[in-house]
Amino acid sequence: MEDGVVVPIRSDRDIIIARHEGRRIAAEIGFSGSDLTLIATAISELARNILKFAAIGEIVVTAVQNTPRRGISIAAKDEGPGIADIPLAMKDGYSTSFGLGLGLPGTKRIMDEFNIKSGVGQGTIVIVKKWLPLQ
Repeated sequence: MEDGVVVPIRSDRDIIIARHEGRRIAAEIGFSGSDLTLIATAISELARNILKFAAIGEIVVTAVQNTPRRGISIAAKDEGPGIADIPLAMKDGYSTSFGLGLGLPGTKRIMDEFNIKSGVGQGTIVIVKKWLPLQ
C-alpha cells in the first residue's frame, strides 16, 4: 500500500484539497458511489473541526491493508486546546461552538472504525477507517 498523503489544514481551501485526495485514494483502493461520499464527508467534518477549534493541523489519508481487508485510514491531527470531556463531545447535539453538534458522532456513524485521543492543552488526534466489503 502507498504512503499516506498529508494535507496541512489552514483554510477552507485545504479542506477541499483533503477531500479530493481522500476521494482519489479511496477510488484507487476500490471504493465507489456512496462510500466515496461518506469518506469525503468524514474528511470534511474532521478538517472543519481542526479549523474551528485549533486553526491549524493536518489530515493524513492512507491506504491500509489488514489481510484480507483493504481500506482507507484518515487521521486528523492538531495541537489545539484539546477536548476536556470526550464522552460528552461524542453525544449527538453537544456543541461548544453553537453548531449542530453532529461532527464527531456523525463521523463515527459513517465510518467503520473511530478512535480519538485528546487532552486539554495537548491537541487532538482522530483516526477513522473505512473497509471495503470482503469479496
